[in-house]
Amino acid sequence: MKRLIVLAIAAASLASAHDREPLRPHDLWLAWSLDPGIIIPLALTGLLYLRGATSVHGVSSKQRLYFWAGWFLLCIALLSPLHPLGEALFSAHMSQHELLMVVVAPLLVLARPLVALLWGLPFRWRRTLGQWSKRVAVQRSWRFFSHPMRAWWVHAAALWLWHIPRFFQATLDDGWIHSAQHVSFLGSALLFWWSLFYAYGKVRYGASVVYLFTTAVHTSILGALLTFASTVWYPAYVATTSAWGLTPLEDQQAGGLIMWIPAGLVYVIGGLFLFAEWLRESDRVVNRRSYARSGEYAA
Repeated sequence: MKRLIVLAIAAASLASAHDREPLRPHDLWLAWSLDPGIIIPLALTGLLYLRGATSVHGVSSKQRLYFWAGWFLLCIALLSPLHPLGEALFSAHMSQHELLMVVVAPLLVLARPLVALLWGLPFRWRRTLGQWSKRVAVQRSWRFFSHPMRAWWVHAAALWLWHIPRFFQATLDDGWIHSAQHVSFLGSALLFWWSLFYAYGKVRYGASVVYLFTTAVHTSILGALLTFASTVWYPAYVATTSAWGLTPLEDQQAGGLIMWIPAGLVYVIGGLFLFAEWLRESDRVVNRRSYARSGEYAA
């Protein structure tokens, strides 16, 4: 126990030091975040889900697997040394963002955790939230923003705007702006993936394929621009990359490649999955219609 306390104090000291200076290789593995503003919401979400995610409430084992995988990776993205490393390396910053948008977000969407989280709440809170969600204004707003085309634009705008050098630089200078960036990335990605999987059901998966492939295209364009740029876009990294054996331009190129290839590949794989589901659903619709017609003829 004493060792754990000492380790926690050391990690807290390093975290406060990293607010003043960028992370260096020798203290990487102690640079875990102890920010209560991150730990408490994550812990509460996990506890609520653990309480409400039962088969009695209609939560399948596959959904639980998706949720805990997404929750664990969200903890890695926000609490692990990857977070402070993003202040020293643009490539680490990019890895964190892509983890949030193309791994954590689709896993949580596939888990469909809202029902389980609501069941984890006290009855009065659950009833209040249920009544609030049924309001006309709330339902209209949700239908408006969850339309796949609008969700596509929200997600694309968040991605491109935050990579404008002036705005990206602001996230490195101000912790609140950095938090706002993470919230907008994760929030817009959750909205985007939800709209593709659930907004209009499997019959509209064909349109979802288009949205995924076009997202792969425009994110790849941004990644290519970063990779082939002849100048450094973000001056804050000029003085921090040498400790990690990279020049600022090499670090930027690595970050661009992360957005261009692995992240783009996830969108392509997601598009192929939805395309296959669309074909299967189309076959089922055709078979049901054929069966109904044969029944009419028999009658």
